[in-house]
Amino acid sequence: MPIIVNLDVMLAKRKIRSRELAARIELTEANVSLLKSGKVRGIRFDTLEKICAALDCQPGDILEYVPDSADDAEPRAAPRRSA
Repeated sequence: MPIIVNLDVMLAKRKIRSRELAARIELTEANVSLLKSGKVRGIRFDTLEKICAALDCQPGDILEYVPDSADDAEPRAAPRRSA
């Protein structure tokens, strides 16, 4: 998956445990664990906002885009229709 979740790195930098973050942002420890492992398909903006506020960071500190291959780095053009 080209989106890497670096939540564990930010937690270590801020010396905050997952349990403490979960309590601060009112999320279950299980959901914080899923976020840390990257096993989620999405995240709500309000949850991301709470995480950033609790860790005093930016969304880019937590989420990183890494293309799978060189082909993924360039946007693909839509196919043209013939008239």
